[in-house]
This record gives sequence, C-alpha cells and structure tokens, in this order.
Amino acid sequence: MAKFTEAMDRIIRNIYVCKNCKTRLRSNAVKILGGKVKCRSCGKKAFRAVRKK
Repeated sequence: MAKFTEAMDRIIRNIYVCKNCKTRLRSNAVKILGGKVKCRSCGKKAFRAVRKK
C-alpha cells in the first residue's frame, strides 16, 4: 500500500507518548520540549515521539 503524506500527518504529527504510563497525547513540539505539557493520567512531563511503523 502507498503511504499518503496527509494520512501520515494525521496519524503521527504532534502525537507524543508518556514515558511513564504510555498515554498518547497530541500537542505542539515546542510545548513538549519546554515542559509546559503534563500527562492527563499520571501528571509527569516526560514524553517521547510516537514511532513510525
């Protein structure tokens, strides 16, 4: 199957995963790097980018 850039942007762009509880969160990269976003469920501020498949 072909990968469409629009579809990949919806699936991967601006989605981050909490390193503690693995909850997915959509936010801006600048806010994530600045530590202004915290996880909804556990309250930690450690995130990683979602992995491409």
